Amino acid sequence: MNSSFRRLFALLVVGIGTYVAVSGLRMWREGKSWAGLFSDSPIHQPEKFTLPEKAPLELGAMDSLSRLNEEYARLTQAVVPSVVSIDTAGVREQLLRDPWGRARMQREMTQGQGSGVIVTEEGHVITNQHVISGQNQIQVTLHDGKSYQATMIGEDRMLDIAVLKIDASGPFTPLKLGDSSQVKVGQIVFAVGNPFGLSETVTQGIISAKERSISDQQRDLFQTDAAINPGNSGGPLVNLQGEIVGINVAIYSPDKTNPGFQGVGFSIPSNDVRESLKQILEKGRPIHGFLGVRVHPIDERLKQSVGFDQNQGTLVVDVVKESPADQAGLQRGDVILEYNHKTVQSPIQLISMVQRTPVGQEIPLKVWRDGQIMSMTTSVVENRSLSQSAEQQSTTTLQLIRQYGMVVRSFTAMEVARGLSGVVVTDVDPQGLASSSVEMNDVIIAVNQRQVTDAEDFYQQFIHSITRQPTTLTLIRNRQAIVVTLPPSEPDPIDDK
Repeated sequence: MNSSFRRLFALLVVGIGTYVAVSGLRMWREGKSWAGLFSDSPIHQPEKFTLPEKAPLELGAMDSLSRLNEEYARLTQAVVPSVVSIDTAGVREQLLRDPWGRARMQREMTQGQGSGVIVTEEGHVITNQHVISGQNQIQVTLHDGKSYQATMIGEDRMLDIAVLKIDASGPFTPLKLGDSSQVKVGQIVFAVGNPFGLSETVTQGIISAKERSISDQQRDLFQTDAAINPGNSGGPLVNLQGEIVGINVAIYSPDKTNPGFQGVGFSIPSNDVRESLKQILEKGRPIHGFLGVRVHPIDERLKQSVGFDQNQGTLVVDVVKESPADQAGLQRGDVILEYNHKTVQSPIQLISMVQRTPVGQEIPLKVWRDGQIMSMTTSVVENRSLSQSAEQQSTTTLQLIRQYGMVVRSFTAMEVARGLSGVVVTDVDPQGLASSSVEMNDVIIAVNQRQVTDAEDFYQQFIHSITRQPTTLTLIRNRQAIVVTLPPSEPDPIDDK
């Protein structure tokens, strides 16, 4: 027994010794200490490293880029103090109906955020109208972090511009409105604003294109690839001198649910902004020229139907009674070829020229009618000077809304930039003639297969048609296109006298 025990003990000692020797040799090769033999955690051994102390290039060797780098920084420091963050709050009322058709108003708090830029020493701020639309509380936060309440002085819905006044004593640091007519494609620009609520963000790009249009109202915009995101609306687009050449207004994004910058942003040219600003400050309202025609693009089908063979002009589809166009002799079916000696290429271009024409100025027209070229002279008036005609149209519109029980709204500039078009149905009366065909939140894109651009255009087309004939509406409902037909309007007993 003693002999067997001694042999077993000897084998055990040899085995342990062999294990220790092999493990020690392995740890020696791996550079580990003996403590690692009895620990589950590896022991870190410092790595040898050498960090470079010199940049690949000296600034002196890149003199031009070095100066450009400093100039960009100086430009940013000069511009940012004039850019403000705008926070808004308000109460939105929405008409709802219970299962029995009874109407009730629902109120909900709304909040918004955008950007703006100070343009006068007295503290006038330019921003987008859609930033403050429907909001009754406006707070402006300056570069130094101080916040003040602001009052809206006026707005230009057609241009999507609003003018605010900071409720504090100045002087403030304004930016100059530059001359947007001198802007060139390829010119370097900087967009400044507060995207996603992040303050004082500066992005750089170029003017990608000019005279872009995203709706009948938003026309002749600058397109830029300087990054613009939600929250940048109302902020300035500046040139290398720090002058405002545009007010950022919209972006294009194929993602309708979560819009983000895709390299295509739009800005309102500063010359348009300056004119609207002066009118609002001096007269309390923007002034736009009004001719009194509704026009339509000329396509091949229309050319064949009217016998027109030129590659310019826009077709007159309606003339407002007692308007300048009516007094000049324009008729439905005419083709306007020239306006104030400038060739007319599209309805949007004509509308833009009319709106920019000073009120009362005589304008020569060249018109095609039944194969003959005619010369006419007209003028433009301010929209509000046709209040009586507008009141009559408004009365007719209200009568038809009452009969059909259908209320619509235009898409906002931001919604249009996301690719939406037509009008949205915001209310349908269960007792109205449209209740069996139209539903709330339907998007109406055409009347009698003619495209609808906004609420005013829809009502004009709808009234013109529904008082004479059954009218078809092309709708988008649950992402599906459907066509419904509404019967002609019935005489309103309230108006029978």
